Order: sequence, then C-alpha cells, then structure tokens
Amino acid sequence: MTGAGRPAGGPRLLVLGDSLAFHGPAGPLPADDARLWPNVAAAALGGVADLVAGIGWTARDVWWALTRDPRVWALLPAVDVLVLAVGSMDTLPSPLPTALREGIRYLRPDPLRRWARRGYVAAQPHLARLLRGRPVALPPALTVRYLDRCWRAVRALRPDLPVVGVVPSVHRSAAYAYVHTGHAPAVAAVRAWSHRRDVPLLDLPTLVRPHLAGADANPDGMHWGWAAHRRVGDALAETITHLPPRR
Repeated sequence: MTGAGRPAGGPRLLVLGDSLAFHGPAGPLPADDARLWPNVAAAALGGVADLVAGIGWTARDVWWALTRDPRVWALLPAVDVLVLAVGSMDTLPSPLPTALREGIRYLRPDPLRRWARRGYVAAQPHLARLLRGRPVALPPALTVRYLDRCWRAVRALRPDLPVVGVVPSVHRSAAYAYVHTGHAPAVAAVRAWSHRRDVPLLDLPTLVRPHLAGADANPDGMHWGWAAHRRVGDALAETITHLPPRR
C-alpha cells in the first residue's frame, strides 16, 4: 500500500506498519484514507505518507518488507522520515507457533481450511487464558533484533534519515480473553533498544488506551476509532517536528 504524490515542500513519510495503521472502527481501509493516522500526521506536516503494512505484521515482517519488497527499495531514497510502526502484534498471545497458525490459510480442501480456522478462533481465547498469554507471536528479544536490523540497514543506506519507532500498543480484545501478559516485557525491550539507538518512540498505549472503549472504537478491542487515529497522527507530527537535525 502506498500513498499518492508529494506536495511541494512537505516531508514524505514511509510508514512500515501493521493493521493498526490501516484499520478504522469498521475494518480495513485503503492506505490513502485521510483519516488513518499516517495520513493525519503527513497532512499536519504538509506532506504525504507512504504506507507498507499488513495484517498481523510483526517486526520480522517489516524486516522482510525492507529486504524483499522492491516498492520499499524504490521509496527509501525519496523519503524524509521512516516510521517503524510495528511491535504491537508481536506481543499478542499465539498458542500455536506462528508457522502453524499462518499455515492454516494454505490448507486444502477449502472445507478443511474453514474448519481449522473456526476451531483455532474458538480455541484461541481459552488457550490464551490457560497459557497466560504465552507464547507470544514474537518474543521481545526477536522484536528488538529485527528492529535493530532495520535500523542498521537504513543507516547503511541513508545515514541522514530520521527513524521513529513505537511503544507496542495495548488491547482489550475478547479474542485474546483480554490477556496481554506479553506487553510489559516487550515495552521494556523496545524502550531499551530505543535508548541505545537514540530512536524516538511514539507512546501508543498512552495515546490510545482511553479510546479503546470509546463509542467509535473498533468492536474487536484492538483496532482504533477515528479519535485515536487523530491523536496518534497528531503526536507523530509533533514528534517529527521536534526531531534533531541529522548530519
């Protein structure tokens, strides 16, 4: 998913993210929807946002996008700020190993795939509660490892390019039995990485937690309503405005 042309004089943002970047209160939307937080931030800065994202993407998926997606290769020389907007999905309970969970989509015949998916969706909240939120989709050590790989790769290509990260978001989702024990360890690991690499972080939990139970929040308890998108977008614009100049 990518945005449109760049207004004269405005910064161009490259946002590598997960579904929080393109889901609104009623589900997924095209990347150029003006209400999504990457576009809210870009508009506040007089610029444009390019979004490359996917449902359930973790820091590992963003590393793969950075190294395997020619769209990203084409964008990197032209952008003014890189936003690594991942880490939130890494923290979610994942009772099945990722390879098995993601492999459900490849099952054939179709009735078997649908049966397996229904069974996993039904079992997931019970398993999340029984296993106390473990294992998670991606352990904190791996989240940080992939974020750092992204940071180092970008530094090698564009040493002048500012990078912004995020503190993993929170949820109140029945699909995970409201369990989120993987969140605190991930936050600690990401904050330590941010301090080590001097990467400013957008504090998603502080920004969105008050909105998750709001009238316009997504009923899934994970994705955001428009008030949260506006707040995150405005906060990102403010963060970018105060970035120190790089040499």
